[in-house]
Amino acid sequence: MTKNLTATLLVATSLFTGSLAYAAPEPAVEIRLDTSVGVIQLELNAEKAPITVNNFVQYVEDGHYDGLIFHRVIPGFMIQGGGFTPDMQQLDTRDPIKHESTNQLSNRRGTIAMARTRNPNSATSQFFINTADNRRLDGVPGRPGYTVFGKVTEGMDVVDTISKTQTGTRGRYRDVPVTPIVINRATVIAPESEQAEQAEQAEQAEQATE
Repeated sequence: MTKNLTATLLVATSLFTGSLAYAAPEPAVEIRLDTSVGVIQLELNAEKAPITVNNFVQYVEDGHYDGLIFHRVIPGFMIQGGGFTPDMQQLDTRDPIKHESTNQLSNRRGTIAMARTRNPNSATSQFFINTADNRRLDGVPGRPGYTVFGKVTEGMDVVDTISKTQTGTRGRYRDVPVTPIVINRATVIAPESEQAEQAEQAEQAEQATE
């Protein structure tokens, strides 16, 4: 009987451990935006918004955002970018993605969300950072909203600086900063463990060539 009990406990422990491993949350994705007025660092929530995060990261890795501007700035609301060059030329994008606006992430100050048209499943590359609590943009059952997929972890002062810039009209576009605010480069920040591994591989490669 003792042997049977021990075996049962081992099986139960194994199953419990397995379930914990299966339920482990997706690691956060860190993004760095080097802009013409400072650095903004983002933490993306791949657990709550996997489709949106994967889409955004792919645009980052493709270099899509490099050289684009924050083309729409409304004080007390948000700053929007990811679609236009400094001369207001719109870049081509991949196909739109399915919205995830009912993921319980709220459009609060400092969060990043996807811009879209009236069609909730029309988001491509454009995003906005909320500079106020805009919970009216949240999705609820039966009423899609704007998908929040992360938050600013560093550089909210840079976001606020952008939000206070002077804006005007460029062609048919309103609320465009008079002085272009450029995303010079967007990069995915590798986790520390990955950075260490990359550094070790680089060192080994350097030693091999000596």
